[in-house]
Amino acid sequence: MFRTALRNVAAHKGRLLMTVLAVMLGTAFVAGTMVFSDTLGKAMTNSYSKSYSDVSVQVTDASASAYARASEKTGGDAELTKATVDQLAALPGVERVRGVAAGFTAVADRKGDLIGQAYSAYGANWAPAADGKDPRYPMVEGQGPKKAGEIALDRASADKAGYKVGDTVRVAGNGPAQDVKLTGVFTTDDPQITAGATLTLFDTATAQQFLLSPGRFSAIDVQGKPGTSQTALQEAVIAKLPKEGAITAKTGDQLTADQTKMVEQSTSGMKTMLLAFAGISLFVGIFIIANTFTMLIAQRTKELALLRAIGAARGQITRSVLAEALLIGLTASVAGLVTGIGIGAAMQAGIAKLAEGMPTGPLVIAPATVITALVTGVLVTVVSALLPALRASRIAPVAAMASGDAPATQKSLIVRNVIGSLLTAAGFAMILGGASKGGETGRYVIMGGAPVAMIGIFVLLPLLSRPVIALAGPLLAAVAGTPGKLARRNAVRNPRRTATTAAALTIGLTLVTAMTVMGASVSGAVDRIVTKGVVADYKVSSANRMSLSPELAEKVAKAPGVAASSALTNAYWDLDGKDAAVSGVNPQNLPKLLDLTMDAGSADTLTKGQVLVEAGIAKKRGLTVGSTVKADFLDGTTGALTVGGVYQSLDLLSPFVVADSVMAPHAKDADIRDILVKGTDGATSTLAKSVKEATGNNPVIEVKTQAQMKEEFNQIISFALNMMYGLLAMSVLVAVLGVVNTLAMSVFERKREIGMLRAIGLDRRGIKRMVHLESVVISLFGAVTGVLLGSFLAWAVNSTLDSAIPGLVTELPYGQLLLFLLMAGLVGLVAALWPARRASKLDILTSIKTD
Repeated sequence: MFRTALRNVAAHKGRLLMTVLAVMLGTAFVAGTMVFSDTLGKAMTNSYSKSYSDVSVQVTDASASAYARASEKTGGDAELTKATVDQLAALPGVERVRGVAAGFTAVADRKGDLIGQAYSAYGANWAPAADGKDPRYPMVEGQGPKKAGEIALDRASADKAGYKVGDTVRVAGNGPAQDVKLTGVFTTDDPQITAGATLTLFDTATAQQFLLSPGRFSAIDVQGKPGTSQTALQEAVIAKLPKEGAITAKTGDQLTADQTKMVEQSTSGMKTMLLAFAGISLFVGIFIIANTFTMLIAQRTKELALLRAIGAARGQITRSVLAEALLIGLTASVAGLVTGIGIGAAMQAGIAKLAEGMPTGPLVIAPATVITALVTGVLVTVVSALLPALRASRIAPVAAMASGDAPATQKSLIVRNVIGSLLTAAGFAMILGGASKGGETGRYVIMGGAPVAMIGIFVLLPLLSRPVIALAGPLLAAVAGTPGKLARRNAVRNPRRTATTAAALTIGLTLVTAMTVMGASVSGAVDRIVTKGVVADYKVSSANRMSLSPELAEKVAKAPGVAASSALTNAYWDLDGKDAAVSGVNPQNLPKLLDLTMDAGSADTLTKGQVLVEAGIAKKRGLTVGSTVKADFLDGTTGALTVGGVYQSLDLLSPFVVADSVMAPHAKDADIRDILVKGTDGATSTLAKSVKEATGNNPVIEVKTQAQMKEEFNQIISFALNMMYGLLAMSVLVAVLGVVNTLAMSVFERKREIGMLRAIGLDRRGIKRMVHLESVVISLFGAVTGVLLGSFLAWAVNSTLDSAIPGLVTELPYGQLLLFLLMAGLVGLVAALWPARRASKLDILTSIKTD
């Protein structure tokens, strides 16, 4: 029987080719994902480990950051100073101690725009040793900064902006922008810098003044003498540190381990996501494999019956079919592994181009990758062929000899429809339950119900195919005449085969549609949030979302062309015994900047020192116009605020709003995240330039219109969707192979029928048209099912996000959904090219004589 299996594989090489390709693509995706993530993880681990090659113990002060200071959570008065550095330098076994002053520093290019991203813009101090060189930052041009007004830049940033030693460079921290002289260009193996971040070096005194506060360090690096234990040195260091505050000490080995763990966690999430899409491709491949073996068995009914007649047992027939699947799976898996290694290398090269400076290294082909790829491919193929193999073993010799086909019995279809109905009902019940429950719990319930519902729909597809495809009958007959009628009948003749072919496309379109509808819905909600109630022309904010200075707000208000402006000051007060976010605004200019919808009272009451309350909070706290709110301010004083109005929620405002004159006495360090600006002549480039100049052309400060803010967010959504579409492209390609495979085998199965059609007058063009339309109908059936199911899932998920994204409603992008259907039809048309050509070239007499 094993020799028989080998001969069957060799005899049906063409018909099995698409199956091999489907398994190979899915396996290649798995292997490529593992190779890529292992290679990237190893490269990042090696790169990060270099950061602590000269550090035995690192002391850090978590409170020494602009973010910590802005939130006023310094953790105590303890600080790292020159005295701390001297104490640690005097410890036995210490080779060198380096005080580090680090923080946010943005660098502008020659056009005044920010180099890189605000979240990866760093500044630190140049700390030369006795020889005048800093071993951590070796200079390749010029020299290190020695006084205020001088800086050094990392080589990549200097090259990107076209700066040379001696040029004037504009830099900005959390204060005003400054023009400084570039004295040197350096290199570093710091992975954050090699990955594209910018690093600006100052002399130590300037770095402390510019980034922290005079005399203060954010960290101290201690390098031990050769032979000194890191753990022993750590204990000695800790003994010298202040006991209070947010100061900690870790060994270089601990820091490396932390970085390695972080890398593993980040690459693990990426690997999981990529493997999930690889799993989708393999899942689609299951339908193709099962369909292929089902059709092969139907076409070999007489052959299998003859084997049964001459003594082959049921188990031998089953093992023979599974042996074929094993050979196909093994061949495809080996090819997929080789292809996957190439995909991994291509992904690594691609990510290096997209993210300049990303750590790289030799390809890592772990034993686990080889084993996983081979086992996955073989297992998927064998499991997919199991049901067809069992069905083949049940062929009765006498009945099989009398017929070339073994159609499904009425009983089997009834059982299938009952099981499908139960699964579909259970899945939809879980999805609806999750949608009504809402929140994170509801999303988990939907995630559990979605696969159940999809499997139920797949089981029911044979039942659904007849009535759905029948709806297209009149259109096909009107457009294509007899070939159209024949195409419809062929599509519903074998509902199992049609359903299995359509299911492959249904999976891809369900996921694509769900993501597209969710993306459109979120984008629409954000558009409404950004534009709701805003009549200001520009919003001024920091690219790193740090607080803006009150002085900056004053300069913007005086800029030429500004008709009205208001800083939105944020604070947290204790109101009636509960923490509450409060916004401070300019009450005179507020009507020119924001269009508040008042449920009660008036916004004009802000000028009288009263407070406005958001409608939802007012209802929750039982506040109405005239109510008194007891306030405990951060400066330790208390007071009473009278509610002057209740307004509908706005994204830019906190639940409580007061005049800036009310907030100022109780907010020592005001947190200003945004400044709204209304221009005399509206939003013009002249006004934008004027406001930007008022900020000192600070590269960190962004001056954006509503349209620009919406476009920025829409770009993020588009990028995420495009990435998902790219990952799903593999499963769509596998689905196309499934359509090609099914049609090709169907043409072979219907050789006699096609020959008879040719004999009674249907020409070659009519045969082609018939096969093309059959493919298009099946593809559109799967696509329509996927679009409907995907839209339903998107609605359910959106129902759980309405609390996180105010105003979120499900929006159907009809244009895109129609495009998906057109593309599905095109897929069916392209997939039928080869089978249709093959069918049209069949010899009439030879086809009629086919057994």
